[in-house]
Amino acid sequence: MSTPLRVLQGIRILSLALNLPGPAALMRCRGMGATCVKLEPPAGDPMKHYDAAAYQHLHDGVKVLEADLKTEAGQKILQRELAKTDVLLTSFRPSALAKLGLEWKQLHTLYPALSQVAIVGATGARAEEPGHDLTYLADNGLVSGLELPATLYADMGGSLLASEAVLQAALVRNERYGGSGENHPQGVFLEVALADAAGYLALPRQWGLTRPDGAVGGGHAGYCVSPCRDGRVAVAALEPH
Repeated sequence: MSTPLRVLQGIRILSLALNLPGPAALMRCRGMGATCVKLEPPAGDPMKHYDAAAYQHLHDGVKVLEADLKTEAGQKILQRELAKTDVLLTSFRPSALAKLGLEWKQLHTLYPALSQVAIVGATGARAEEPGHDLTYLADNGLVSGLELPATLYADMGGSLLASEAVLQAALVRNERYGGSGENHPQGVFLEVALADAAGYLALPRQWGLTRPDGAVGGGHAGYCVSPCRDGRVAVAALEPH
C-alpha cells in the first residue's frame, strides 16, 4: 500500500465510535495526518477484549482516554475535548446521541465550527434498528447459503465512507469564506450508514454482473474458480488479447 498524503494534517478528530467501523475510519484518518483522540467507556472498547491484536493495530497513534459519558465527570471530559475538536466521529443510534447531549442541533449551537460524522446502521425510519455487518450484507443479497462472508464487508466499507465524510468535512472547514480569508465558520453534519455501504457493494450484483450468468459471475469461461488436485485456481482473463 502506498503512503497516503497527509491531507488531514492540522485536523483534530474526536472519536466515540466503538467496535470496527469507527476505529477503522479513525485509523485511515490517522494515516492521512489527522490528530486522533478517542474516548472509551470504563469497560473499554469491546474489540480490545475479543481481538487485542486487531485493537492495537486500529489504535496505533491514537490517544485513548477513559470517560463514562453517563456521568458528570465524563461529560466534563467530553466537553473539554469537544472544545478543541474539528470533527466528531460517533457510532451511536440517534436516540443514544440525544441522551448523551450529542444531538446535532445542540452540538452545533455549542460548537458552531465543529463537524460531526455519525456512523449508523441505517437511515430514516430504520435508524433505531440494531444490526451488524452480517445483517446488512444479507439484506442486500450478499450472503449466499449458510457460509459466512470471508470478511466484514459492510463494516469496512462503512469505514471507508466515514473517512471520506471526514475528508468532506475538512474540505468545508478549509474553504475560504466570503473572500475574507477566514476558514468556513460553520461545521457540517454527515451521516454514514452501514446498510448503504453494503448496498453500494451490492451494485454489481444488482446490475447483473455477478449473477451466475453474468460476465464476472460465472458466465464467462475466462473468469472463474476451478478445482485442482492441490486446491483451487482463480482465472481472470476477460480481455481478448
